Amino acid sequence: MGVEKLFDLNSRTKLALELSWDTLSIVIGLLFAYWLRIGISSWSFSTLEWAVFAANVVFTICGFFGVGHYNQIIRYIDFRAIYLTIFVLLASTCYLFAAKFSLDIFMPTTVPLIYLMVSMGLIISPRLLIQASVQAQQYKLREKCIIFGAAEAGRSLALTLRAGNDLQPIAFVDDKKLYQGKQLLGLPVGSRKDIPELVEKYGVSKMLLAVNNSSKNRRKELIEELEPFAIELLSIPNIQDIVSGKRQIDELHEIKIEDLLGRDPVPPISKLLEINIKQKVVLVTGAGGSIGSELCRQIALSGPTKMVLFELSEYNLYQIENELKRQFKDIIFVPVLASIQDNVALRNVFKVHKIQTIYHAAAYKHVPMVESNPLAGIRNNVFGTANVALVGIEYDVEKFVLVSTDKAVRPTNIMGATKRFAELFVQGMAELHSDTQFAIVRFGNVLGSSGSVVPLFSQQIRNGGPITVTHPDIIRFFMTIPEAAQLVIQAGAMGERGEVFVLDMGEPVKIVDLATKMAHLMGQSIRSEKEPDGTIEINFSGLRPGEKLYEELLIDDADTETQHSRIMGADERKLPFEDIVMLLDRLNFALLNQDDREAIDILIEAPLAYTPASHM
Repeated sequence: MGVEKLFDLNSRTKLALELSWDTLSIVIGLLFAYWLRIGISSWSFSTLEWAVFAANVVFTICGFFGVGHYNQIIRYIDFRAIYLTIFVLLASTCYLFAAKFSLDIFMPTTVPLIYLMVSMGLIISPRLLIQASVQAQQYKLREKCIIFGAAEAGRSLALTLRAGNDLQPIAFVDDKKLYQGKQLLGLPVGSRKDIPELVEKYGVSKMLLAVNNSSKNRRKELIEELEPFAIELLSIPNIQDIVSGKRQIDELHEIKIEDLLGRDPVPPISKLLEINIKQKVVLVTGAGGSIGSELCRQIALSGPTKMVLFELSEYNLYQIENELKRQFKDIIFVPVLASIQDNVALRNVFKVHKIQTIYHAAAYKHVPMVESNPLAGIRNNVFGTANVALVGIEYDVEKFVLVSTDKAVRPTNIMGATKRFAELFVQGMAELHSDTQFAIVRFGNVLGSSGSVVPLFSQQIRNGGPITVTHPDIIRFFMTIPEAAQLVIQAGAMGERGEVFVLDMGEPVKIVDLATKMAHLMGQSIRSEKEPDGTIEINFSGLRPGEKLYEELLIDDADTETQHSRIMGADERKLPFEDIVMLLDRLNFALLNQDDREAIDILIEAPLAYTPASHM
């Protein structure tokens, strides 16, 4: 009967087999001890001696039951179970010695000692063999991994993984020479140069980072150094979460591209975070979107009395409302399912909730989608923004912050042109000298947003490729969503008369390099002429309608410093409000007539610096 068939037996049958084997082992152990000591020809046991032998079997089996010997799952037996088994057999041996001296039966002194050794071997060995067989089988089936970090966190992770069924650690890798060349928990400790050899020898598919207590910059450097090995990188949870019991050390999570491209945030200026939020009623349009939802999280941290979540997507609104209600019990959250194009719904919100601060993040932002639907883009991004701003002024809102984009700078697509038009409208409103303060915050792509290439690349890599990149030279700025949201709030607090603020986006990133790094982090290598054995390839599909090779953040080269080192003030050209109104009238007429061509021509004629890609 194979080991697998033993595991398939029901519990009663397994218990019967164990009892039979242990009983036989006790009897054989004692008889073997006599045979070894006096030989078979000298056997002549009295009724009393046979009774003592039988009582020893009963005593030992009862002892096994008493210590939970038969509650153990043999394939997962541990040292504690072995110790308890030895303890019971030692008690059995003591029983035999006691019977020898108290009942004066025939039993040479060495017989109980030989019995102890033989019965231990017969009872414990098969269990260890079964466990070893299972472990050997699991070793073959489990994914092999390397643990980076041989310190306490790495060792704890190795022990936890060994007790599981999924990952099998085969080695540690550590930069400290203190560990290199030694063994920990039976696993060798190597250096980084040993990684390729370990991968090839053991078929390693994952590397687990057990060093997350370092600074963000150090962690980023480490990921940069490990990424070219093209092994899937996973990380243990935050050390504080492990210590507090919130997370287990083996709750591994993927290393995301944000970890590689992110940077240590500059400490926020508390006054700027709170001035338009603390103890105020705040409205966020587009509250369920990538930027809008993160704005909601950051705003809630500064303690508003009420937040109105204005969102067109029912699912997104449901998600963000539930999340915020769970985390912030002292804030009133009001979900409003409506479009910013709905003037009646907007007026009702402002009238009922007495809005004091607006963060306007609602927009159609997917460039090819808006390029295919220009009227929808104009209606939402231009007239929707105008609705929110006009109603805000009507109800004496204190602050209006427009979340804009780098695509509004010398736009080559309709989405960028509509956002630049929205900027001009907000600047024009600010010139009316109302009591409402206006600010515009402009930044580039954020990692992981719904329109970002990151989730697209991630899905393509999981599907086995190919990864589609529009052009080998295309470059973009990237920022993490939390950093962008926090900077938007601080930049917005500085604005009064429609000033444009530009966020420092860091160094630009080639999209093809982004795709390569993402593939490496997910354990894939890029197929090319130099690497014909790569697991995934990159296809270049050509620039999409309205897409630029390079994005800009400033229309003019001039920029001014602000209170925050990562926020610049841009001195942008403004347009008289009466001119903006005239353009709006013409656009509105084109919308009523469903005239795409006329609407686009108006955007081209307007002082937006809009040059469609087809005209370039």
